[in-house]
Amino acid sequence: MTFALTDYDPYDFANRRHIGPSPDEMAQMLAVLGVDSLDALIAETVPAGIRQEQALDFGAPLSERDMLHRMRTVARKNKVLTSLIGMGYHATLTPPVILRNILENPAWYTAYTPYQPEISQGRLEALLNFQTMISDLTGLDIANASLLDEATAAAEAMTMAQRGAKSKAAGFFIDQNCHPQTIAVIRTRAEPLGIETIVGDPFRDLDPEAVFAAIFQYPGTYGHVHDFTEVIEKLHAARALGIIAADPLALCLLKSPGEMDADIAIGSTQRFGVPMGFGGPHAAYMACKDAFKRAMPGRLIGVSIDARGNKAYRLSLQTREQHIRREKATSNVCTAQALLAVMASMYGVYYGPDGLKAIAQSIHRKTVRLVRGLEELGFKVEPETFFDTVTVEVGALQGVILNAAVANGVNLRKVGTTRIGISCNEKTYGETVEAVWRAFGGDHLKYRDHDRPYRLPQACLRDTPYMTHPIFHMNRAEAEITRYMRRLADRDLALDRAMIPLGSCTMKLNATVEMLAVTWPEFAEIHPFAPDDQVQGYMELIDDLSAKLCDITGYDALSMQPNSGAQGEYAGLLTIRAFHKARGEGHRNVCLIPTSAHGTNPASAHMVGWEVVAVKSAENGDIDVEDFRAKAEKHAENLAGCMITYPSTHGVFEDTVREVCAITHRHGGQVYIDGANMNAMVGISKPGDIGGDVSHLNLHKTFCIPHGGGGPGMGPIGVKAHLAPYLPGHPHTGGQQGPVSAAPFGSPSILPISWAYILLMGGAGLTQATRVAILNANYIAKRLDGAYEVLFTNAGGRVAHECILDTRALDALAGVTVEDVAKRLIDCGFHAPTMSWPVPGTLMVEPTESEPKAELDRFIDAMLAIRAEADAIASGEMDRENNPLKNAPHTVEDLVGPWDRPYTREQACFPPGAFRVDKYWAPVNRVDNAYGDRNLVCTCPPMESYAEAAE
Repeated sequence: MTFALTDYDPYDFANRRHIGPSPDEMAQMLAVLGVDSLDALIAETVPAGIRQEQALDFGAPLSERDMLHRMRTVARKNKVLTSLIGMGYHATLTPPVILRNILENPAWYTAYTPYQPEISQGRLEALLNFQTMISDLTGLDIANASLLDEATAAAEAMTMAQRGAKSKAAGFFIDQNCHPQTIAVIRTRAEPLGIETIVGDPFRDLDPEAVFAAIFQYPGTYGHVHDFTEVIEKLHAARALGIIAADPLALCLLKSPGEMDADIAIGSTQRFGVPMGFGGPHAAYMACKDAFKRAMPGRLIGVSIDARGNKAYRLSLQTREQHIRREKATSNVCTAQALLAVMASMYGVYYGPDGLKAIAQSIHRKTVRLVRGLEELGFKVEPETFFDTVTVEVGALQGVILNAAVANGVNLRKVGTTRIGISCNEKTYGETVEAVWRAFGGDHLKYRDHDRPYRLPQACLRDTPYMTHPIFHMNRAEAEITRYMRRLADRDLALDRAMIPLGSCTMKLNATVEMLAVTWPEFAEIHPFAPDDQVQGYMELIDDLSAKLCDITGYDALSMQPNSGAQGEYAGLLTIRAFHKARGEGHRNVCLIPTSAHGTNPASAHMVGWEVVAVKSAENGDIDVEDFRAKAEKHAENLAGCMITYPSTHGVFEDTVREVCAITHRHGGQVYIDGANMNAMVGISKPGDIGGDVSHLNLHKTFCIPHGGGGPGMGPIGVKAHLAPYLPGHPHTGGQQGPVSAAPFGSPSILPISWAYILLMGGAGLTQATRVAILNANYIAKRLDGAYEVLFTNAGGRVAHECILDTRALDALAGVTVEDVAKRLIDCGFHAPTMSWPVPGTLMVEPTESEPKAELDRFIDAMLAIRAEADAIASGEMDRENNPLKNAPHTVEDLVGPWDRPYTREQACFPPGAFRVDKYWAPVNRVDNAYGDRNLVCTCPPMESYAEAAE
């Protein structure tokens, strides 16, 4: 027998990893659209005037083997030393059961933000555990489900305090013992808002009458542990608020912020099993007194009930406040660090309060032993009492000792010109302590573990219980904890189960091979302030990724610092603001924003001190150019810029984008192009070439970093050359401007994902992905046209990478709301598309390029079946109130429990699109949102309810 040779290109197979439809399926889809090629479809969809002339060319795409070899070669250029630098970042041991079953598990990392609570009960429970743990440790009433990092959480606490304090003073006091990056980010946030920041000694320099709030570090960046009770009492007497930035591990041993009567507490849970990763991602926390809960930014998980009265979790209190308040919002936060918060919460469940206390005690004892040796060597160590951090006076020996420490495999902190900082952690072993002693000349000292010394301040010792809920006292056999994580994952619907067709959110494949490097020690175990010669691999990766992203976008420079899309918006506007100010035009403060924009756009503009002027949309969804022109002319003297999304928020490539940019430039403004829809542009059009001055890129959308159930994200900004000098700086790396995030490069440990994606795809592969994303969206729009109105198209009837389906006709016809459609899709095994944005009563559908034709057809079948059910209601065949749409989603209880509904169980549970063998079952019926807000419970309910839910 002989075999014919094939000329099939293996690199084409590699690109097919991300491109769902096969060539034959593409031909079938193109036939439905009435075009004979992808080129013809793109010509009908993307205006010729904005298409790029040169194809993307990054060389040949790499195979998986070659990409991993390249990644390994770069990773080896990083030097993994033992880090005792501290400053809010600590080496930690990630329990392998959490590493494998959470961080490396697509059931957790490919989930979307839990806006559809019925299919998010698993991660909502895990996040509720996180909130409960934080509330207990801080001694405060309520905690949110994480923020981006400690420094930005501190800045959020400042603006929250300004909104909540009764004091009308303009000042904000910052403890000089706060971490330097925290001080810098607070100052960045405060300056555009006209808040005066005062840095000093809280026991000597704080005038409570001059400030609306003050923040204190606990323990301080140099190790001091102070009781702030009296200081906070004085603040309260002046109607000001007290904020404490607290290390949650230290709170296992130390008096809680709540016991000091603090109003707000913030901090980082990084050392709860989350690797340092050169700075992130890590889950910050925020907790507060009950009186301030409605002013708290970020997401808040609450307990409600479902349609059967069973316990159910949900997001509470309209936590995306910028979509409600828009330009009046005090925060533009629309994401969290959900995946990392889940890890931290599982770390708490895994160890429980006794285990966490034992870890904290062990760290403290090792620090005391280290200090005793240094004192024996004749060095002066401060402070006298501490938790895990001290500073050592070494005089002119500073450089010699720091170098000797590196030679012994340890990084210490340079403090000023004569001191050295040392912070012990969970991975500090006896050998580590001996290495530090050797660096200080104590070659003869030997580590002894027979005594248990303590040097904690007596006045700050904790005597109150924490983490008393039974969830933190479960059987910690690995079988039990593994099954607990599996049960929670099974309650959710993520990309590993089904398509998540969310418009504007780009839930595309996060390929397994692209995820591998994230947990390699060379990337995971690097401190963000490690010496430059130890991070050459990271810098090579960041530089190459930045260059490729500049090529893709048409920009000249890029900052990786923003660690979310909203942070990218904010950083971009700060860059424009600094540009105007440097040219003597700091008075420019008007920003034109279309009414269809993301709510984060006007919120971000407000945060940089700008006035938002809304621009109308035309009937076809495009920007009303005449209204834009009139408002640009009216505000020409003060026009700072405009914020637009391209393709538009309505899912169309607007022909007038160059004109809008030209009008803005003509009147002295700068153009910010939101990169949320970049998945429709890569390889086809460059925002920097069509008039954009700055754009943020959602690496967690277009460039394959997974959403993680609501975070992590990355939102780097690209700028034209004239804006490059005004990009965010950082105390560690320099720069003219202040930082917007705690670490110099945001959340760099997830950047290998995007780099791997680009290396695997190459320029041609990236372009093909864009083309197929447009094909898939137009295929869905064409197949569903008639059953649903496709609300916005271009003159040729084409959409970009997403389409808006109008469901309002179903409401008028049969009383079927957009929410009914969304919940019925759960019965079909789908996450609903984006609901009621940018147009109320609609669904924005974005299939991405990753979905094969079979999955697209399954979704189409489900949507057509829903339309048929609505028609049956309208004709009287189904009851108007008691029908599958109104009662969706249906659970196993509906399949096996009592049944008195006027439709069959099969109709309820197995609609078209649903799998019979691999059926996804929502764990709860429709959640009662109003009940959850009326009866706000944001910590774990009694254990009895867990038992009831398991029955």
